[in-house]
Parts: sequence; structure tokens; C-alpha cells
Amino acid sequence: MTIRSMTGFAQVRGQAGRELSFTLSLKSVNHRFLDLHFRMPSDSDALEMKLRRLLKEKLARGHVELSLNLERAGSDGLELNKRVVGGYVQAFRAAASEFGLAAEPDLNAALRLPGALEASVAAADGAWEGCVLSKAETALEELNRMRDEEGRDIERELRDRMTHIQRASKDVQRHRQAVLQSQLERLKSRLQELIGAQVDPERLLQEAAMLVDRSDIQEELVRLDTHVARFEALLDQGGEVGKKLDFLLQEMNREANTLLSKTTGLAGETLKITELGLAVKSEIEKAREQVQNIE
Repeated sequence: MTIRSMTGFAQVRGQAGRELSFTLSLKSVNHRFLDLHFRMPSDSDALEMKLRRLLKEKLARGHVELSLNLERAGSDGLELNKRVVGGYVQAFRAAASEFGLAAEPDLNAALRLPGALEASVAAADGAWEGCVLSKAETALEELNRMRDEEGRDIERELRDRMTHIQRASKDVQRHRQAVLQSQLERLKSRLQELIGAQVDPERLLQEAAMLVDRSDIQEELVRLDTHVARFEALLDQGGEVGKKLDFLLQEMNREANTLLSKTTGLAGETLKITELGLAVKSEIEKAREQVQNIE
């Protein structure tokens, strides 16, 4: 099972009898939850409910817009959308009164408004709903094909990011001993400055070693590698894993921040760890941009 993007588009055309045809389009973009929006002809509430159930069965997350436009052969099925035209007339007269103009609404302009004239659903053969639902399933299949294809591209990108993070983690591990030595020398020098030569050298080294141990970055590296392994396992699992992947990236970012804070102010070879830590944070941020679009 592959991961799926939340971005896609599909459009289908259908025919219900000789006089009624329709165009149904689906557009989806990323969203935290499943957010459905419909643009339907008037008198189609029952059909909207059926389409809503269908979309919920096939989609898990995303902002999804469904548009259905009816087209009739001839004009017998056209109806005036009183809400749209009435709103135009009221707004026109309110503006004329506000500015003291002597003018009347233009009916031709009103009828050119989107949705001013609609093909009446009630006038259509009752079988048209079945045709729309059938085509909606076709559109959903096409939409999900596009989302699957983009999901595969995102997966490849994310696997590359995880590989880069693993390499950086291994490089940090190679420099870890230098970090420990640098911290030990710095602490030793500082303690000698504070307490002079009266302290037992062995005791001094023991105290310094304890402080260095608390500043060790080994735990962060282990947790970072664990998060990367879990991330890749979720990619292998596929399905609805977007939120879990995003959470793991937040945890990786926390480990990278801690690693950088523990190595702040160190010089010499240990400066390489700062560069690697920043590189890890960059890879995590790039991965998060991609994960935001996964279902």
C-alpha cells in the first residue's frame, strides 16, 4: 500500500437521456482533515448527501471541492435563480440610493451572473442521479490515480531526505569523541581557574567527566536514528500516515536542536558537528514541506 498525496484533479462528462448532460469535477488540496465543499444545482440536496457519503468512503484527508454543472438541450429546463438575481437587484438599488443615482438594474447584466440561470434538477428524469453517481466514482478513481502518482514522487523525495539525515548522523558519531575531548579540556581549564591548584587532580577529572557525560550527544544520535527507522517503516506501510510522519519529523527536529545546544561554543574539529546539525535541520524542514501534502 503506497502513500497518497492530497493534491489532485479529475473531471468527467456524462449524459442522462437525450436532453440532459453534465460535467462533474473534483479538486483536492492539502488539509488537516477531510473538508468537503459542493457546488451543485438547486434542488439537488438528496444527491449531495449521496455524493458526500461516496467521498467519505474513498478519501481520508484533504480540502475537496466537487462541482456539478448541468446542461440541457434547449432552454425548457432553465430556471431563474431568484436568490442570485434578487441579490443583484437589491445590491444595485442600495448602491443607487447610497450615491443618489437615478438608475434601474440591468436585467441582461443580471442574467449573465454565474448561476442566474440553472438547469432544473426537478425537471430531469429521476434516473439522472444514478448517472451522476456512477460518473462520480469514475472521477474519484481518476483523482486517486493522480494522488497516488504524486504520492510516489513524495515518497522518493522523503526517502532521499532520510538517507541524508542518516549519513549526517553517522558523520556526527565519528566526531563525537572529539566533542567529548573538547568539552573535557574546556571544563578542566575552567575548574582550575575557579579553584586553583589546591584540588586533587583525580577529583578534578572525575567531576569534569561527570559534566561531560551530561553533555554527551549519544542519546540524541540514538533517538534520531530510531525516529528515522520508524519513519521509513511508515513509508513501507503506506496508507494514511501523514500525521504520524509529521509527528516524527517534529521529534527529529527536537533531537537536532538538543544536539546543537550541547555543542554550542566548541571549537576546532567539533565545528563540523554544528554544520552537520544544521544540515539535519535543513533536511527535516524539506521533509516536512512534503509531508504536509500526504493523506
